[in-house]
Amino acid sequence: MTLEQFKEKHYGKRGSAKRDQLEKGYQEFKLGTLIYEARLEKGLTQEELAEKCGTNKAYISRIENDLKEVRISTLRKIVEVGLGGQLNLSIKL
Repeated sequence: MTLEQFKEKHYGKRGSAKRDQLEKGYQEFKLGTLIYEARLEKGLTQEELAEKCGTNKAYISRIENDLKEVRISTLRKIVEVGLGGQLNLSIKL
């Protein structure tokens, strides 16, 4: 069974409410993981990253652990100011 088949069997076809909720949760989880991995690659602690971008350690922790939604402006600040990277967003239709 492929991953797509598994998701259809247990969560329904794309566009169903249950499937959309699964996909949204994955994207939020993925974002926290990307920030976590980038922070480690830069050799920063959560506290150091927070200081660089003007927030606090608890906020960075909540984002990395998928417990907090983040505004795009804040995400941009974390990525560009805190991590020295570039934020790229895309929309797929």
